[in-house]
Amino acid sequence: MARALTSTAPLAHATPELRRIGLADLRDALSRGFDDFLAAPTQLVFLGLLYPVIGFVAARAAWGGPLLPLLYPLLAGLSLMGPLMAIGLYEISRRREQGHAVSWLDAFAVLRSPAIVSIVLLGLMLLGIFLLWLVAAQVIYGSTVGAVPHATPGALLHDVIDTQAGWRMLLIGNLVGGGFAVLVLVLTVVSFPMILDRQVGPGVAIRTSVRAVILNPMAMALWGVVVAAGLVIGTVPLFIGLAVVVPVLGHATWHLYRKVVVA
Repeated sequence: MARALTSTAPLAHATPELRRIGLADLRDALSRGFDDFLAAPTQLVFLGLLYPVIGFVAARAAWGGPLLPLLYPLLAGLSLMGPLMAIGLYEISRRREQGHAVSWLDAFAVLRSPAIVSIVLLGLMLLGIFLLWLVAAQVIYGSTVGAVPHATPGALLHDVIDTQAGWRMLLIGNLVGGGFAVLVLVLTVVSFPMILDRQVGPGVAIRTSVRAVILNPMAMALWGVVVAAGLVIGTVPLFIGLAVVVPVLGHATWHLYRKVVVA
């Protein structure tokens, strides 16, 4: 895996040319992403994927035990796996861009893609980052409010809201979590769409993604804010909005990739 991620001999040897983008490009990417969602609605698929995971984590945490303090980090950390979850959406947008009729079933065509090995490798990278975030969250919890056992969600919520240690945990945790989110944005905003679209290895795709962010720091920072705000809004009510927000953002990311990387 390490050799694949750092390889300097990808299938496509040319370094991709990049463009500068602005606010108008972000708006257009979102508009096109919404159009793709309307053309092939996938909200039921995401409800079917997200709700069992969210329901299991919430139900298990409600019983207390070691999973209780990780409830929020687990749910928040799901966004770190978002680029992998969106890979089928990129495929739908790619096919629609080529003029093909599309449906939600086309999302599963990535399983037959020549890029499946690269997709798996990048997915394992995201999984590693997700696990590191959980470790960091556990350390932050243990060094703030974790000295006192919490048998119920109510007891934990009381210590988080009504104590200085709780506020310190929230501040440090959100800052560290934001750092992980920025890392994922930098590494994947271009890489996942690119390996699906071109014959390149994970190493080239990741380096191109990093270059794209360096070339467009303000636009990419704003895109990160849009994604974060959309995910927060999508959690209300009861995470149902994510079934629309996640697909729209996924399709829009494909069009953002198209605007940044020269065909």
